[in-house]
Formats: sequence, C-alpha cells, structure tokens
Amino acid sequence: MTADFTPATARRPVTDHYHGIAVTDEYRWLEDGSDPEVRAWSAAQNAAARAYLDDLPSLPILRERIRGLLGDSPRYRSMVRGGADLFALKVEPPLQQSLLVAIADPDDLATERVVVDPNAIDPSGGTAIDWFVPSLDGRLVAVSLSTGGSEDGTLHVFDIGTGAETGDTIPRVQYGTAGGSVAWLEGSTALLYTRYPHPGERDDTDLHFHQQVWRHELGRPEADDRYSIGLDFPRIAEVHLSSSDDGSRVLARVAHGDGGDNEFWLRSAVGWTRLSAADEGVVDGMFGRDGAVWLLSLADAPKGKVLRLPPDHHDLDDAALVLPEAGHSIAGWTVTDSKLYVVGIDGGPSELHAFDHTGRPVATAATPPVSSVSALVQAQGDEVIFGSVSFVAPEVFYRWDAGSGENRPTAIRMTSSADFSDVTVTRELAVSRDGTRIPISNIAVRGTTLDGHTPTLLYGYGGYGLSLSPNFNPVLLAWLERGGVYVVANIRGGGEYGDAWHRAGNLTNKQTVFDDFIACAEHLIGSGRTTPDRLAIMGASNGGLLMGAVLTQRPELFRAVACDVGVLDGLRVELDDNGAFNVTEFGSTTDLAQFQAIHSYSPFLRVQDGVAYPSVLLTTGANDPRVDPYHSRKMAARLQAASSSGRPILLRTTDKAGHGMGSSLDETVSLRADQFAFLFEQLGVTISPTDGVTPGA
Repeated sequence: MTADFTPATARRPVTDHYHGIAVTDEYRWLEDGSDPEVRAWSAAQNAAARAYLDDLPSLPILRERIRGLLGDSPRYRSMVRGGADLFALKVEPPLQQSLLVAIADPDDLATERVVVDPNAIDPSGGTAIDWFVPSLDGRLVAVSLSTGGSEDGTLHVFDIGTGAETGDTIPRVQYGTAGGSVAWLEGSTALLYTRYPHPGERDDTDLHFHQQVWRHELGRPEADDRYSIGLDFPRIAEVHLSSSDDGSRVLARVAHGDGGDNEFWLRSAVGWTRLSAADEGVVDGMFGRDGAVWLLSLADAPKGKVLRLPPDHHDLDDAALVLPEAGHSIAGWTVTDSKLYVVGIDGGPSELHAFDHTGRPVATAATPPVSSVSALVQAQGDEVIFGSVSFVAPEVFYRWDAGSGENRPTAIRMTSSADFSDVTVTRELAVSRDGTRIPISNIAVRGTTLDGHTPTLLYGYGGYGLSLSPNFNPVLLAWLERGGVYVVANIRGGGEYGDAWHRAGNLTNKQTVFDDFIACAEHLIGSGRTTPDRLAIMGASNGGLLMGAVLTQRPELFRAVACDVGVLDGLRVELDDNGAFNVTEFGSTTDLAQFQAIHSYSPFLRVQDGVAYPSVLLTTGANDPRVDPYHSRKMAARLQAASSSGRPILLRTTDKAGHGMGSSLDETVSLRADQFAFLFEQLGVTISPTDGVTPGA
C-alpha cells in the first residue's frame, strides 16, 4: 500500500524571527481547529487514514482480540481512604467508564458498593470521573466530571450512602495539565477547591488559566463562594490541596508548571502561611497523625529525603531531617502512627521500605522481582495497603504492618484471562552516546525466535520525572502472541534514578532523551535481535515528542512509528493555552539557550524534503486540552510533503476523545487496534484468524 491517496495540503508560509533567526512555517494555517477549512482538511485526512486502516485484514482480528483482553480485566486505581472505607475508581468492562466504588472491608469484595456511575449519568460513555475526594467523615464525596476527554471538569458532591447528589455543583474546577483539587474543611460542611476564571473574569494575558483556591459552603449557591488564595501564584500554577484529619489545616502544593519547582502553603487558624519557596527543593508534603507536617525534599538530595516540621511551626528551618538520601530514589511515601513507608525506585522497578519516625529501618515488604509498588494507602494504626504489579502479573493489593510483620493479599486485585504465564522479562543495559547506561526491559513469549527478524516494538517517554515502571497491560498479549517483542526504555528525563535523571533530560538537555532512545534501538539491532525493517517505536504526549525527534534524526533506524498526541512543534507549544505549563520542562523561546535547544530538535522543523521517512501513524483527539491537535496536523502535512519513501503517513483524529484521560472503552480498543494493525502490517507480519501469525517478506 502507498499513501498516494492522502490529500495534498496548501503551503502558506509565515516567517517568525527568534533572536535574529528567521523560521518559516508553511502550515501555520492548520493551527486554528475552529476554521472550517481546517476542519475539512482534518476530516479528509481522517477519511484517508480510516480507508487505509480499515483495509488491513488484521484490523478486525486485533480489534476483537484487544476487546477480549480488556473486556474481562476489571482493575482498581486512584485508591484512597475516606472515613472507614477505601475508595477507588474501578475499571469494569464492558462498561465504558470507570465507577467510583467504596469498599468497607478489603478482604471481602461483597462490601464493595458503587457510589458514582458515569455510565448511568451518561449512557453514551462520554462522561468520565477526573478525580474524587471523600469527605473527612466519609459521608460525602466531591467528584469532578468532564465529557469527551476534555478534562474540563465540573464539581459535584454525592452522598456516599445513597449515591444521590446534594445539589452542590461548581464549574471549571479542573482542566488539562494543571488539573484540579479539593480539600474538605472542619465538619465536612465546607471545602476549598481549585477554580479557573469564569467567563467575564478572564484576562487573556494573565488569568486565562490562572488557578485560584476558593471556599464553598455546602448548600449555598456557587455565587456565594469566597476567594481564599491564588492571585499571587504563577499563571502556570498547578495546585493540589490536602486536609489534616480534622480539617483544621490545609496544605497546598503549588507546582510551577509541569516538571518545575514547587512551593508549599499551609492554611491554619492564622490564615495562609508559606512553608517553602520554589527554590527550596520541597516537592511533596502531608499531614502526619502526630500533628506534624512531613515533607519530601530534593535539596542537596536528588533521590529525596524526608523532613518533619513540628506542629505549630511554619518555618522550614525548623524541620528536622528524618530520612536522609539513600541508594533508591523516593517514588512514593506515607506516614502512619509510628512508621514512615517509602517506595524506593531503582531504574524502573521499585520496592516498599518501612522506617520508624526517627528514620531507623524496620523492614522491606516482600514483592516479586522486576515489579513495582503501584499504590500506597494509609490504613489503621501502622498498617498500609499497597499495590504490587509486574509486567507479567496483574496488580494485587496487600495489607502490610511493618511492625508486626503481617503482609497478606487482600481481595482487591486485577483479574484477567490474559495468560502471561509463558511470558518472560529480561533486564539489560544499553549505552548512550555519552556512556550512560540505560535500562531496558525486554518482554516476550518464552521461545520467541530472536534471529534478527523479530518484530520489535520499542516504547519510551523520557520527561517530567515520570518513570516507566513495570505494569501489567493485557493488551500487550495481542503483540506478544504474534511473535513480537515489546521493549520498555527507561531513558533520562524520567525519574527512574531520581531528580538528576530527570534534569539530565529536560530544558537544554532534552537531546539527551533522544540520544538514549536511539542508543536503545541501536542496542536491539546491534545485538542481532532485530533489524531496522523489523523495528517499530511508540510513544504518547511527551513520548510523542520523542517519536517525532528520533524519526527525524534517524529515519533509517525505524520501519514504523506510532506517535500519539505528540508535542511536535517546539517553538509554538508555549503559545498554546495549556502549552505554557510545559515551559518548565521544554524551555522557552524567549531564552536564547533554550530556544537554540528547541530549534535544534523540534520535529516539525527538522523534517527535510526528499528524505525517506519511516511509516508514521499520528493519532490525536479533537478535545485534547494538554497538547493541541494542531501539532499532529502540521507534522502530518509536513511529512507527507517531504518523505520520499512512499510509505504511509497517516493522521487519525477522533472527536470523541482528548489526551487519553477519560477515553471510553470503545475508544481505547479502537486506538490500540489501529496502532497494532498498522505496525504489524509495516513490519511484514500478516495475521489470520486461524494460525495467528505468518511472517511476511
């Protein structure tokens, strides 16, 4: 198949000047998604993509297989404690959206009850729960609901006992990258919430997405709500609120954009007090049951250290060091009556360690090899509930009391018919351009032939300090059972080895991320396992930037690319409403050094006419609030005009989703099936319903 049927795109050059350098953009006109001409162009591109994908014989087979793999895999996420119950979002196929459930006894799922069902609220499957916060007494729960993957959330308050709404609704509490949050106050009769400016209040220069914190009294109209704090926060503030057990105090973490510094504020009887400034290294905080404020700091400790600020102290200088930096980076933590529990990550996999309140080691939880601690929730006394998951074993939640030594599985777990019993995981190291050793995980069915022709899918992200830890994904079986190998690269930019690993791959160091990923690809080829014609790559969001960068820097290294909701025009992203939040990760064109770095790797700008580019499937959601779909539109147009390979460059756009958060089950199945069918076809793997896989030429 060729891509000759993709519609041609008009070139209308616009030239900008940055620090004396002229940059011409021939597809600027594609940025306005509301323009009827752009809509028509996008529809034509989507029609061409659908015609190509729908003609692949493997697509209906993969779609059915992926639906089956997901359809019987209920799982729990975002678990918290509220009052005497555990609350979680339960993914329960074939329902389109996750349910909010309360569990009275983690050892008995008969005590589980549904509190909020978005599928009943919206039978179309378009309404999703963004997040939820149970009240301190466990009677009520505040829930942000949004539609179509927009993440534009409205707050609703539900009675946990009856599931009925109280009538309290507040619009614009949540949006895109900055998210949203709630903290319940004393007596659970009032709450603080994040509030975006409403129509008529906006100053498009400063306040269009400026998060503030307001107070709402239950039962009162939203018009009576009162401002609490936030006007002095940065425009790109991302505020997260949390309450003390009695609601008398509230902690506000104010992140300066995505991947940037944080400041912390404390609300007490004396009002709001700043506990730490953005340059003081504190990145997380929580209230202890001892009345203290416990803080996680990276100051002179890039792998993290834990501090304790005594009750009624508001000066960071008064905080005592409890747990100094250790060999593992702190990826999660919580404080119980007399214990400090810490998730230590080392290159991707993680373990759970317990200390007393003086920092003395107590115990380490028994967990499987090459696994991760996926959740950590306070229970009663010194007990915690934690999730354990690996690439080959579904998530199981355990009860652990480090003091007594009791560690036993609960009834809360993911179940799946996906049989990974014959799937193996091997860990090894690739060597990047500067000599840094990069961990990779190879996942394959035992006995898979590694003869230089193995269909291989390499996945990466590399940004914001987010780590790619072992996780059970039943969809991968649809790749593995067809003779494919799936590889996860723990490249820099993530947090696999702490803050230094992150900072080695952000701002002016972003090229390091791409070098690491290229080194992983070269390692797979150089070791004789696969060849460029059998190597595909996949990434989303910041991982989509990674895809765009490496396919333009080393087009001969890959046969096919799946680039989902990618950041692809680095010079324009900070001008997007939500793109400004990414300046702390990518940099700004207003800074010369940062501009030079962005200009050197920005995928859209690096495309060159006449180069034989690999096959590319660009996917995006029309309602994406995090990465504007124009990035994918412009990249598709530029690659289609430039590539000499004759291989397909497709743009798939859905109007029923955004960045992926809140996508329905149907949307998820459709996206994964399209991606796998495209990649298999490009790697020469044909699929039939009878024998499953036949190697192609």
